[in-house]
Amino acid sequence: MEIFDVIGKKASEAYKITADKTGKIAKETKLKLRMGELKTKINTIYQEIGKKVYEKHVREEEISIKEELEEQCTELDVLSDEMDNLLTQCLELKDKKQCPNCYAEIEKQVNYCPNCGTKQEKLKDVEEKEIEFTSDIKLEQSIEKKDEKKEKTTKEESKENNNLDD
Repeated sequence: MEIFDVIGKKASEAYKITADKTGKIAKETKLKLRMGELKTKINTIYQEIGKKVYEKHVREEEISIKEELEEQCTELDVLSDEMDNLLTQCLELKDKKQCPNCYAEIEKQVNYCPNCGTKQEKLKDVEEKEIEFTSDIKLEQSIEKKDEKKEKTTKEESKENNNLDD
């Protein structure tokens, strides 16, 4: 019987690992699809800006970025920020980071970028930030659990009082 327990545990562990990896792949795929959509929108805006600039050039008119292109430039800023956020999420899923100098995708632990040689932020600093973030999440979860327990206790007391009144 012991061998079946061992096989069961190994199978369960393999399932968990596979499910975790599959989940990460699915999340990464969704992020990349969204990034593709954003790239398309960004290219469309670039085309609109180029068209406006060229039309002004043909008519030999002056173009004012503040007046005529401000809306498109602001939209580009928003889309670029969202794109950066999605890229960061993708890198986190793969347990990697981006070199601040050449933007290459690199392992989190490296001290120097293998692509450009730039010294990287120390892993200890990154880990401390992650620990701080994780601590905040655990604190929030703890508070939520306490609130749920209070709600449950209040509901049970209310039911008991209703039963006593009957």
